[in-house]
Amino acid sequence: MQRDDLPAPVTGVLLTHFLTVRDVPRSRAFYADVLGGTVVLEENPCVIKLANGWIIMNPGGGPTPDKPDVTLQPPDDPNTTSSFLNIRVADIDACYREWSAKGAEFLTPPIDRKAELRCYLRDPDGYLIEVGQATGMLEGVFADPPAGTR
Repeated sequence: MQRDDLPAPVTGVLLTHFLTVRDVPRSRAFYADVLGGTVVLEENPCVIKLANGWIIMNPGGGPTPDKPDVTLQPPDDPNTTSSFLNIRVADIDACYREWSAKGAEFLTPPIDRKAELRCYLRDPDGYLIEVGQATGMLEGVFADPPAGTR
C-alpha cells in the first residue's frame, strides 16, 4: 500500500467523509462496485478511495475517550438529513445510466436546476448522496434561492 492510497497528507489538510454503517461489507460493496471506488482497507476502518477523496466507514458505537459524550449510529429516518455527500461529475447522464445499471436507486433522474443538473440517491444505510454536474454556474447562472428566503 502506498501513502497516496491513504487519506494521510504529507502537508496541509485533506478532507475525508466518515459514515457510520450497519453492515461494512454491504456498504463497501456499494461504494466500490456501484460508485466505482477503490477499496484501500476492508475494515477497521473500511477506507474507500473515491475519485479524489475518501470514504471511511465503521459500525456505530458508544463514546470513546476522544468523544466522551458521542454515540455513532446510522440514520434512523432516511427522509430527514442534516448533511449529505456531494459528488460532482463531468457527465451526469452517463453517470446516472452507469450507476443505475449497477443497482443504484436514484430518487429522480437528473433535473435541470439552472446552475447545475442534479439528482440524488441513497446508500444502503439511507445516507443521501447528491450527484451534480455544473452547467449554468459555469456561465454565472445560479439556482433560485430556497423558497421563503426572498
